Amino acid sequence: MFDAFGNLIAFDLFGLTPGSPAGAALHFFVMDVAKILVLLTTVIYLMGWLRALLTPEKVRAMMRGRSGPGARLMAVGLGAVTPFCSCSSIPLFIGFVEAGIPLGVTLSFLIASPMVNQVAVVVLAGVIGWQMTLIYVLTGLTVAFVGGYVLQAFKLERWVEDYVWKIQMGEAAQEERDNSLRARHDYAWNEVRQIVGRIWKYVFIGVGIGAVIHGYVPADFVAKIAGDGSVLSVIVAVLAGVPMYSDAVGIIPVAEALLGKGVPLGTVLAFMMAVIALSLPEMLILRKVVKWPLLGIFAAYLATAFVLVGVLFNALRSVIA
Repeated sequence: MFDAFGNLIAFDLFGLTPGSPAGAALHFFVMDVAKILVLLTTVIYLMGWLRALLTPEKVRAMMRGRSGPGARLMAVGLGAVTPFCSCSSIPLFIGFVEAGIPLGVTLSFLIASPMVNQVAVVVLAGVIGWQMTLIYVLTGLTVAFVGGYVLQAFKLERWVEDYVWKIQMGEAAQEERDNSLRARHDYAWNEVRQIVGRIWKYVFIGVGIGAVIHGYVPADFVAKIAGDGSVLSVIVAVLAGVPMYSDAVGIIPVAEALLGKGVPLGTVLAFMMAVIALSLPEMLILRKVVKWPLLGIFAAYLATAFVLVGVLFNALRSVIA
C-alpha cells in the first residue's frame, strides 16, 4: 500500500523515472513518511488506551524502595514501555531520587526510556523488519540493565546536584479518574496529538536525510565512509551520532537508508543508539541534575557499550544475515 502510494506521487504525479536519483529519493520519502505517520498514529492511540492511568507519579510509586536485580529489571521494563523522552528526564530523576530508588536503578531507567519504546519498536519493525528490531531491543535493554550495575560501582551519589537531595516532592495526590470508554478515547487521541505534534518534524528530517542517502549517495561512497565494520569505523559512527538530536522514530529512516547502502548492521546499531541516548542535547538536559564527573562517566559507559555492541554485531553479521 505504501509502496503504491510512493509510486503514485513520485512517478505518476511528478513524472519522475523510477531509476533516477530524484525518483528514488522522492519515492523513499513519500513511502516512509506515510508509513511512519500511519504506524505512529495507530500505535500511540492503541497504547494510549492501555496507558490512560499510567503517569510519572505512578511509575515513581511502583519503583519506590526497590533495589537489586528485580528493581533493575522493572526499571528497564518501565523505561521500554513508558513514553517519557529527554524532556521528562529531570522530573523523573528527581522523583526517583526522592522515592529512595538507588541511583544505579534510576540510571538504568534513563538509559532504557529514550532508546526503547513501543512506538519505535513497531515503526522499526514496519520499516526494516522484525529481525533487526529484536536485535535492537535486546541490545538496548541489555545496555540499560548492565549499566545500572556498572555505574553504581562508581558511587555516583556524590555527584548528584545538592538541590536534588533537598527536594521533597511528597506523595502524589490520588485523584479519581474517569475510566469510561469516552475518557480513554479522549486521552488516547490527546496522546496522538501531543506526541505526533512533537516528533513529526524529526520524522520529516530523518526521512529526508534517508531519502537523500537512498537516492543520491553512491553505495561505494557510503561503504568507504562507513568502513568495513572495524572498531575504528564503529567509534566514528558513535561520535557522529553525538551532535545529532532525534528520537528513536526519527532516526529509523536514516538507519534504513544506511543499511540499504551496505553499511554493516553493527555500525548502524551503534549510530542509532548514540543519536538516541548519547546526543549532546540529552546530556545537557541531564547536566541540570548531575555534576560533570557523573555525566562524564555516564556518557563514557554509553559510548563504550555502543562501540562494543557495534563491533559484536559486525563480527556476527554473516550469521545474522
